[in-house]
Amino acid sequence: MLLSAIPNCNSSFISTAPSQKKGKQEAEAQLVVKTQQELKFVQRLAPPLFAAFLALSPIIAPPVSYGQAIDVQRGASLFNRACIGCHDAGGNILQPGATLFLKDLQRNGIDTEEEIYRITYYGKGRMPGFGEMCTLRGQCTFGARLQEDEIRLLADFVKSQADQGWPNIGNGGD
Repeated sequence: MLLSAIPNCNSSFISTAPSQKKGKQEAEAQLVVKTQQELKFVQRLAPPLFAAFLALSPIIAPPVSYGQAIDVQRGASLFNRACIGCHDAGGNILQPGATLFLKDLQRNGIDTEEEIYRITYYGKGRMPGFGEMCTLRGQCTFGARLQEDEIRLLADFVKSQADQGWPNIGNGGD
């Protein structure tokens, strides 16, 4: 009634307010749907992109085979379990000149897998031996011993990390 009393009043102006609100809600809903679709796309794409990044990274030397990749993971796991307490990131918290970096290993005459194996098995200086048959009094660890194949794997892992300058090994599959 009021509208008919006011001359030149367009009733469509008043009735468009609810339709504008409805149009805005539809636009927001479409934006939410589009954002969710983009998020799903990124979530599907992220793992292969991350794998490609790691594979092409100059820091990581890719393993030759799947078996070698498993050995690297097992070596990292053993290192994290038995060695990281003193040799975090290849360093040495007890004896700074006896790190696991290639220059220190070479200077100390321990630059082969066999030498690393021997010291890991029997110990030397402040480094305790971890071998099952380590019998030197006071030189062997009081903790858990490692099997011979585990020490070989650990020696290979330490040598390969030293050759690469100890890139970040993360949690190594623990």
